[in-house]
Amino acid sequence: MKKADIYEFLSRLRAANPEPKSDLEYINAYTLLVAVVLSAQATDAGVNKATHRLFKIADSPEKMLKLGLEALKDHIKTIGLYNNKAKNVIALSDILIRDHNGKLPGTREELMKLPGVGRKTANVVLNVAFGQPTMAVDTHIFRVSNRTGLAPGKTPDDVEEKLTKAVPMEFALNAHHWLILLGRYTCKARKPDCPACPVRDLCGWKDKTV
Repeated sequence: MKKADIYEFLSRLRAANPEPKSDLEYINAYTLLVAVVLSAQATDAGVNKATHRLFKIADSPEKMLKLGLEALKDHIKTIGLYNNKAKNVIALSDILIRDHNGKLPGTREELMKLPGVGRKTANVVLNVAFGQPTMAVDTHIFRVSNRTGLAPGKTPDDVEEKLTKAVPMEFALNAHHWLILLGRYTCKARKPDCPACPVRDLCGWKDKTV
């Protein structure tokens, strides 16, 4: 996609949603991290339902450890892979207390040392909690980037690298939110709603329905 088209693409998404927010519900940086860890292979709506009560009683690493593994499992048992996720949440909470005075580290490298935290999760936390212009490439962004021609790549890392280079700095902070929302609600995997897409004329997908 040409630079001018990329600028127009993102300008339209910004115009439609000037201040995009994550669909995940959280209270602070710690609960954001926990929510993103829990959201792997799960829907945001499902995570929000499980964490609504959880975060009222465990909104810090200290409170999470006090809650304990079995009680945490009971709170999140409706989420897929909850046993392993609960272990990761307890383990990362312990590390945060032990190595970071209970606070989240502000670098990708340190975040990725935490159990259950991969590159995508770290990028979400850096973007939302620390205001860094990262590109957290999930399945939605991967699909949208390849389908539209915005930043095609064979792997999420490829797409992340291309997006980082292609997206103008004025859009960088919010770009991943716009692309996730576009993929989740419009450019869907099975039935893309091309007629409702605000960037359909800029999209290079040969199978689009408009």
